Amino acid sequence: MDLKKFADEIRLYTMKELNNRGFGHYGGSLSIIETLAVLYGKEMNIDAAHPDNENRDYFVLSKGHAGPSLYATLFLKGYISEETLMSLNNNGTNLPSHPDKNLTKGIDVTTGSLGQGLSVATGVAYGNKLKGLNNYTYCIVGDGELNEGQCWEAIQFANHHKLHNLILFVDDNKKQLDGYTKDINNPMDFVTKMQAFGLNSFRINGNNISEVEEAITKAKENEASTTAIIMDTIKGYGVTAVEKIMNNHHLRPDCSLQFELERAVLELENKAKGQVPYR
Repeated sequence: MDLKKFADEIRLYTMKELNNRGFGHYGGSLSIIETLAVLYGKEMNIDAAHPDNENRDYFVLSKGHAGPSLYATLFLKGYISEETLMSLNNNGTNLPSHPDKNLTKGIDVTTGSLGQGLSVATGVAYGNKLKGLNNYTYCIVGDGELNEGQCWEAIQFANHHKLHNLILFVDDNKKQLDGYTKDINNPMDFVTKMQAFGLNSFRINGNNISEVEEAITKAKENEASTTAIIMDTIKGYGVTAVEKIMNNHHLRPDCSLQFELERAVLELENKAKGQVPYR
C-alpha cells in the first residue's frame, strides 16, 4: 500500500466529516494522520470482517477528541460506511465526538476523559502478555494530556511489568485547548522524562511517514521495555487554513473560514484522484 496516498485519503475524509457537521476537533485530528496511516495501512494485524479476533493488534486513541481522523481511517479500512462517517456527532449517531467501543465497529477502547486511555491500553497489553498472545497494543496520547498524573502512573506500571508489547506515541504538537503546552504546564523534554521512568524513548518527525515506519520497527526490536515515540507534529497538519489558526483545537468556522475549509477539501480531492480503494 502507498502509505502517503492512504494518509491523503484519511485527511480528505476527516475534513469531509468535520465540514459536514460544521464544527469539531480539527487541529488534533489532523496532526496524527500519518501515524494512523502507518498503523492501519501496514503495521497492525487487523481484519474488518473479524474485528474481535483475540489475536489482533489493539489500538487506543487516548486523546479521544481526535476521533474524526480515526473514524475516517476505519471507513477506508471497511469497518464503517460513508453514510455512517457523515453522521459524526448527529443525534443518535454511532460516531460520537469521542470513540465509544459500544457504538462503533473497530473501536477497541472508549476514550475521551484524558489520561484514562493510556491506563486502559496498559491494562490491555498486560492482559495479553499474561495470556501469552503475540500481539501489540498501540496508544496515542496528546502532549497536553500528559498533564494528567494518571498517565505517569500507567507509564510506571508499564515499565515495571516490562510491557514491550505496548508502543506509546506522544503527539507533541505543542498546543492544547488553552494555548501552548509549555505555557499551560511546561512538560520539559518528554524523551528525558520517559527514559527516567524506564521506557525506551526517542523523538521523530511525526508528520513524516518514513520516520513513523522506522520508529515502529525500532520499537519492536526492543523487547526489554515499553517504547515511547515522541512525535514532533504540527497541529492541523496538512490543511493550511487550520494550521495558521492559533486556537485550532476545536473550530466552529464562520463563513470565511468555512469557505477556506471547503476549498481545502477540493484540493485534497484533486490530490487523491486516481487512488485505489484501501479495503
